[in-house]
Amino acid sequence: MKKLVVIDDDPIDHFLIKHMLRGNEYFDTTTYTSYGSLILDYIEEYGDEPEKLPDVILLDLNMPMFTGWDFLERMQAISCAVKKNIKVYVLTSSVRVQDTEQAEQYPFVRSVINKPLNPNTIEKITQRHFVE
Repeated sequence: MKKLVVIDDDPIDHFLIKHMLRGNEYFDTTTYTSYGSLILDYIEEYGDEPEKLPDVILLDLNMPMFTGWDFLERMQAISCAVKKNIKVYVLTSSVRVQDTEQAEQYPFVRSVINKPLNPNTIEKITQRHFVE
């Protein structure tokens, strides 16, 4: 079972991603949330049960309260205890090159993707995930 988690504070982005994934058969389940800390709690709790963990996470970088940066830092701290290679794709509307360079320093970050997402980008993510 292939699992996708979308962490984004914008309900419009959730809607757009749901629409783009319609008919896409790569993921069996998709979870949408604004609360990255809850996803990390779940990953930490089930880190030794890979079948329960997501395969791919789409992570918005700029969110209030618990930011994408906060998520990346905590994911880095717990990643050694997690028995699954979870692939993270960072989503951002930032045009700062430094943001991209900093995000790509995390070993589990596969790519930094500029918003808005488009169907071709979603297709590339799903193909890349299953080809690797």
